[in-house]
Amino acid sequence: MSQSRSHGKLYIVGIGPGGIGHLTKKAQSALLESEYIIGNGTYLDQIALIIKDQKIIRSGMGGEVERARSAVELGKSHIVSIISGGDANVYGMAGLVLEVVQNTEEIEIEVIPGVTALTAAASLLGAPLVNDFAVISLSDLLTPIEMIKRRLNSAAEADFVIAIYNPKSRNRKENFAWAIEIIRKYRNENTPVGIVKSATRSGETVLATTLGRIMKYNDMIDMSTIVLIGNSESRLWKNRIITPRGYQRKYEY
Repeated sequence: MSQSRSHGKLYIVGIGPGGIGHLTKKAQSALLESEYIIGNGTYLDQIALIIKDQKIIRSGMGGEVERARSAVELGKSHIVSIISGGDANVYGMAGLVLEVVQNTEEIEIEVIPGVTALTAAASLLGAPLVNDFAVISLSDLLTPIEMIKRRLNSAAEADFVIAIYNPKSRNRKENFAWAIEIIRKYRNENTPVGIVKSATRSGETVLATTLGRIMKYNDMIDMSTIVLIGNSESRLWKNRIITPRGYQRKYEY
């Protein structure tokens, strides 16, 4: 681990979906180089096996702005990693940290990509994403509900495969129900739907069903769940979803 120095560096690190085997070598290298690692307690626990003598700054949900400010301040003279689950550019810390940096003196920053919860979930379902897709979070903590609904309508009408992050929480149970009703305006009841809970982590659950049956599994869906809704060409096969890339229109196989 590097010692303190007058010129620091800030890594914004995507640590993957949960299982330590999905942490990239580049991410692990940055974490081991760091003097400080800053993150949400859940994500720090995720990388506990590789943390050595780094100083840890831990906070809970809702402490994102404080974490970003601390990371930027420490990064002026120390090697620092601020961590995000999955990839820091997918509902992660990259945007917030760079916004904070805009308002302070310039420091050296490197954003390190990670395996997302979405791609981990997709791999467990087979091949649901292979063509164009849209990713939408149903959390309205930072995004107005009307904006979420408008984006969902547009994605469903355009026949994108739709990946839903943050479908439900203890205090936000109704958003998932209205999201499914929006999608039903554009998709038939046999449209394949995949539910993946806690991808690559303890308690991992994978289920392939249809749009007509999705609400039967409403109780299992929470903030650790990714829901994937197929497009008009997607199909179920065993407990998997296949979305054709389009080869069938040009080739026989």
